[in-house]
Amino acid sequence: MRIFLCILTCLFLLESNPAYSGTTPYKVMGKWYYPIKTVRNFKQRGLASWYGKKFHGRKTANGEVYNMHAMTAAHKTLPLGVFVEVFNVSNGKNCIVRVNDRGPFIKNRIIDLSYKAAKILGVDGPGTAKVMIKVVSDKKLYKTGQNYKRRYQKEYYTIQIASFRDLGKAITMRDLLDKTFRFARIKKTSDGVDTFHRVRVGRSKTLDKAMEYEKTVVGMGYPDAFAVSE
Repeated sequence: MRIFLCILTCLFLLESNPAYSGTTPYKVMGKWYYPIKTVRNFKQRGLASWYGKKFHGRKTANGEVYNMHAMTAAHKTLPLGVFVEVFNVSNGKNCIVRVNDRGPFIKNRIIDLSYKAAKILGVDGPGTAKVMIKVVSDKKLYKTGQNYKRRYQKEYYTIQIASFRDLGKAITMRDLLDKTFRFARIKKTSDGVDTFHRVRVGRSKTLDKAMEYEKTVVGMGYPDAFAVSE
């Protein structure tokens, strides 16, 4: 199945025009896909998969170089450049990724995650997982000769550093982080079976600021830190 997915992605890269914008229709294996024009309140449920080493260093649909260790993803019809929050419905884990590629072109799969995002969500082991995705930035789209500012939904963003089932471990981590970061706290969540204590720091009104803060936190020795909405 992994080889099959790789072949389909390669075919897409060969057939697509590397200069197209995030909303230009494109054709893969004889089928046309039409990226949506507005992403406000966009939500979708289905299977997530991931792609890694075989494509690391190759160009993505928007011309960037694919980095399996970055927080990115491929989607068939969302405009390139938008951010989506992905929720693994089986374990309650979530993270934010930026769409910079097209795919997956396999029935019922809605998003292809980078290796890092898949690892955070617990998808790297099983290969696929049931997820719910929602757009967390509403980027007014590309038009020739015009630039648009990104508009965000009214929600806050924070940086998650760790998640524990054991409350004691979460408290120890929070107290350690509280000496260095602002707003160190524990967010209690449940997937209906297990309870998780997510340790988070910082709070931003925009995703741009949160993503910059994420880089700072990672640079301070927490490589698995990632931005989430709250």
